[in-house]
Amino acid sequence: MHLTSNPVDWYAARAAGLAAYVLLSAVVVLGLTMAGRARLARWPRFAVEEVHRAGGLLVGCFVVVHVVTIAIDSYLPFPLASLVVPGLSTYRPLWVALGIVAAELLLALAFTNRYRNRLVPYAFWRRAHYLNFAVWLAATLHGLGSGTDRDAPWLLAIYTVAASSVAAAIAWRFLRLRPLAVPAAGLATAGLVLGLAAGPLHVPPRPWNAASFSGRLSGSVDRRVDDVIYTGIMVTGVGGGSQRVWVRADILVELNKGLRGSAFQMEYLPSGLRCRGRVTHLEEFCFRAHCRTRTGLRRVVDVRWKPSDSPELKGGVIASRSEAPRVR
Repeated sequence: MHLTSNPVDWYAARAAGLAAYVLLSAVVVLGLTMAGRARLARWPRFAVEEVHRAGGLLVGCFVVVHVVTIAIDSYLPFPLASLVVPGLSTYRPLWVALGIVAAELLLALAFTNRYRNRLVPYAFWRRAHYLNFAVWLAATLHGLGSGTDRDAPWLLAIYTVAASSVAAAIAWRFLRLRPLAVPAAGLATAGLVLGLAAGPLHVPPRPWNAASFSGRLSGSVDRRVDDVIYTGIMVTGVGGGSQRVWVRADILVELNKGLRGSAFQMEYLPSGLRCRGRVTHLEEFCFRAHCRTRTGLRRVVDVRWKPSDSPELKGGVIASRSEAPRVR
C-alpha cells in the first residue's frame, strides 16, 4: 500500500521512529530509577509514575506514526504483511524483523499494563515488565541496522547517549554496591554502539540525486483504448538500486503512427527532486525519456519491463546524465 511518494512522509517516518526510540530509552531509565527506589526532592513518587506511564503512551503513539507513514510512502516498498510479520521484508530483513518484534512486544506490554489489576497477578506483571529490556534492545538494533541515517554523526551520538544511559541505569539498579560499575557500563556500551556502527552494521550511504544509476523497477502498466485509433498507456513504478526513484509516464499512441504525445516524471527519493520531460522513443516493452530538473540538470531514462498478461510491472530502470544541446 503506497499512497504517496512525497518526501514529507518519509521524513515523518524517520522522525517518528527516532522520537519513539529516544522516549523509550527515557522511559526505561526512569523505570529503573523507580525500581531502584531513587528519590526526587520535588517530585512525589506518584507523579514520577504518571510521567513514566505517559512516556510509555507517547512511545506507542510515535511507533504507530512510524509504521503508518512507512506503509503509505513509496520510498521503500513495504507490503502491508511485511510490516506485521517478522521476516517477510526484503529490505534488511533481520533488522526490520527486530523492529516488528519490538513493536509487537510493546503492544503486549501495554495491554498487560492497562489491565494488570483485572487480568494478571501482580507477580506475573512484574516479571513480564522485564520484557521492556528486550523491547529496548531490539529497537536499538533495529535502528542501527536499518535506519536510513544510522551513519550520520548526530544520529550515532543520540544512539550512543541513549544506550549508555540505559546501560548505566541497569548497572546502578543491579550493581549499586560497586561504584565503578555505572561509568564502566556506560563507557563499554558507548564503545559497543560505535563499534557496531563502524564495523558490521556499516553500510555506505546511498547517493543523493545521482546523475547515473540503474536498478530494478516494480509498478504497473495500464493500457486504455479510448477508441480504435488512440491508446493511452500509463507506466508507474518505484525502482533503482543505489538510488531510489519514482517514475511515471503517460503516453498517447496513435494506430499505425506510433507515439503522438507523452508526459514523463521521475522523482528522486527521499529528496523529492523531480525531473520532468517527455518520452522520446517507445517500443512494446520499453521506452526512453528525456527530462530536466528545476535546477537545469538533464537526464536520459530507459525503462524496460517483462511481458505479462497482468498490469504488474517487473523490469529495470537506467538513468544517465544528458548533455545540454549546443546553441549554434
